[in-house]
Amino acid sequence: MSPGSTSFIDFRDVWLAYNDELFAQGQFAVEAIDLQVGEGEFIAIVGPSGCGKSTFMKLATGLRMPSRGRILIDGQPVTGPLKISGMAFQAPSLLPWRTTVDNVLLPLEIVEPYRSSFKAKRAEYEARARALLQKVGLAGYENKYPWQLSGGMQQRASICRALIHEPKMLLLDEPFGALDAFTREELWCILRDLWTEQRFNVILVTHDLRESVFLADTVYVMSKSPGRFVVKKQIELPRPRELEITYSKEFTDVVHELRGHIGALRQTSPSVAVPQ
Repeated sequence: MSPGSTSFIDFRDVWLAYNDELFAQGQFAVEAIDLQVGEGEFIAIVGPSGCGKSTFMKLATGLRMPSRGRILIDGQPVTGPLKISGMAFQAPSLLPWRTTVDNVLLPLEIVEPYRSSFKAKRAEYEARARALLQKVGLAGYENKYPWQLSGGMQQRASICRALIHEPKMLLLDEPFGALDAFTREELWCILRDLWTEQRFNVILVTHDLRESVFLADTVYVMSKSPGRFVVKKQIELPRPRELEITYSKEFTDVVHELRGHIGALRQTSPSVAVPQ
């Protein structure tokens, strides 16, 4: 986060145990998380499997409350599920009986303040959904059903659904992990363009180090469970980034540095932090 900028995401000494018994035993899923993320910043979180990346996402969206510490999002304490966030996961989880455009519209049908005005404003909301689908290359597929779409198309629709209510924060949990390399890189560019245009905050959890370096302003490495942030790496590569940059020495040097940190974590006990 640049000096003097406002924290949009603010974790203050956050610990989470999944139940009272584990808390009493001092067994935490994540511990001692201090994190300040500026407004409009794109961060990525990488680390070994089971390190608490998805747990962190639940905390950031208010689906889990911390056992200790405090979380502020957009200046407000998090006390429950956030309405200002959108989420997309590795599995697109589109409803099979709804068309692409109806799947994208779903959050507007169930989340206030859109829900109460959905019937009256349906044409306006549908136009917004169709415009979003066009931006991600799904023009002409609005009335298709999920089973008529490829995996990459389903994930594009899933990202549109996460963004349709114009959230201030987008949380992505391994969103491209199940896709082939070509489709994955295509979706990196789509996400890059949407973020560049709208500048919402993004938290991306990924195992793909190239993905994290290509997309993010800052990459955080989490330790083995109990998860804590042990490395913070600012990505100094200039924006806008084109795919060609992924073949440059500057890019691969950063990827290798992050890989070295994660390799070191596999060798060490959870209590040993990797030097920043």
